Amino acid sequence: MARIAVIGAGMGALAAAARLAVAGHRVTVYERTETYGGAVRRFERDGFSFDTGPGLLTLPAVWRDLFVKTGKEPLEACVELVQVDPSARHVFADGTEAVLPNASRAGVVSALDTALGPGAGGRWGDFLVRAREAWDRTRRPLLEEPLWPNWSVLADREPYPSVPHKRLLRTRRAGTLAEVGAWELRDPRLAALLESHALAYGLDPRVTPASAAVLPYMEHAFGMWSVRGGVRELARAVYERCLVRRVSFVFGAEVTRIVEKDGRAAGVELDGGTSRALGPGGGSVAEADFVVAPGAGGFVGVPPRGQGEVVPQRGLPSRLTVLLALRGGRPEGTAHRTIVHTRDREGELEALFGTAPAPAAGPTVTVLRPEDPGLVPDSAHEAVTLSVVVPAGAEPGTDLVEAALTVAERALPGLRDRVLWREVRTPADIAEETGVEGGSVPAPALAAAGGRLLHPANSTALPGLFTVGGWAHPGGGLPHAGMSGALVSGLVVEGPEFRGSQ
Repeated sequence: MARIAVIGAGMGALAAAARLAVAGHRVTVYERTETYGGAVRRFERDGFSFDTGPGLLTLPAVWRDLFVKTGKEPLEACVELVQVDPSARHVFADGTEAVLPNASRAGVVSALDTALGPGAGGRWGDFLVRAREAWDRTRRPLLEEPLWPNWSVLADREPYPSVPHKRLLRTRRAGTLAEVGAWELRDPRLAALLESHALAYGLDPRVTPASAAVLPYMEHAFGMWSVRGGVRELARAVYERCLVRRVSFVFGAEVTRIVEKDGRAAGVELDGGTSRALGPGGGSVAEADFVVAPGAGGFVGVPPRGQGEVVPQRGLPSRLTVLLALRGGRPEGTAHRTIVHTRDREGELEALFGTAPAPAAGPTVTVLRPEDPGLVPDSAHEAVTLSVVVPAGAEPGTDLVEAALTVAERALPGLRDRVLWREVRTPADIAEETGVEGGSVPAPALAAAGGRLLHPANSTALPGLFTVGGWAHPGGGLPHAGMSGALVSGLVVEGPEFRGSQ
């Protein structure tokens, strides 16, 4: 039985802790804040409750697997999962709307043909077939296996089977998501639908590789799910599973350094000046046989990788979230999620990834309107969340909040008249909760693009030290966090020969 110190109580760390504990190890989690879940938090006021991190769940099988492997009670005995249908409502720049059913290719094809005109659904359906091929080629190396030592194979090879396209007397194939939209989907509204999946993760579709086609495919193939009571309930269930497996938690304990001894990780040093657990005074060392830390985006104590390793990602965008307490109940048949697309695509992309100011037409806004009585004081009120991608470290002012409300009113007329109060959460709030500079939000690992969207391996240059969570392989997103925990557990328990789930 080994002693294992886990730094931070994010979702990936919790997943690793539960798996390591059930394997017989003595696991202690040191969390600098006073609660668990990382970015998966909750805001409550006046009987209203909001998720302040992810509001929906994809690939719930990842978390089902965790509960199967760590105890007798399955996931559904601990939280209630509800498949969201429709999957999304899209309000495009020209005012056209499309309501897409959940996990139904035929239904989506029909809905797009009806909304956008004959042939639109067929082009999207054909794209999904190619996206599935990209998924089949990358699923194991990007989700279920430790990062390959020869990871450059993933960096150089584009798994998406682009359709040959004649342009200026030359035959070309789409190499970016924007080119897939322009050359294969051939409708600015379908292109906006495609690009919104990249934008949701803070990725610029103009340079994001075509392999990002796996992002809409995941949503299509595995559906979108809500958690009754909010996604925070998933974090609670995983935390409680850790307690059942006798994982120890020390909250209010900030780790300042990874201790090394004889060339390997040997524990963590805690800041005695800030640690509630230690009280005032000098720091203390907690010895361990293995240390599990956040990836490079979340903890500065992870040593640099060796030459030729994946370079940690920096500077990814963050989120502005506006929580709205509304008078008036949620109308029957309302979509849980609505994406209101910007009327100024280039302006928005330049504002996010260039140096231009915010677009006058307003940003793309995701509107979440969950059908969940537990989130509101009564049926005469509604809890709505607006989400906007913003640059990391930005301090969004009232102008951007008002712009988001104006955009949201394209999907929810009369919104301002219903607002009782609002709570604005900025990148600074994300930075405070996660410890990531600027409140950056990690993107999932993607193949191609020279490895720019891969994440560093879970094993590190220091023996005994492993990294977990969104800034380590396989990257950001709730399913990826769960897989990260599974990979770290496998590497600790089975050693470097571990090759992932079968």
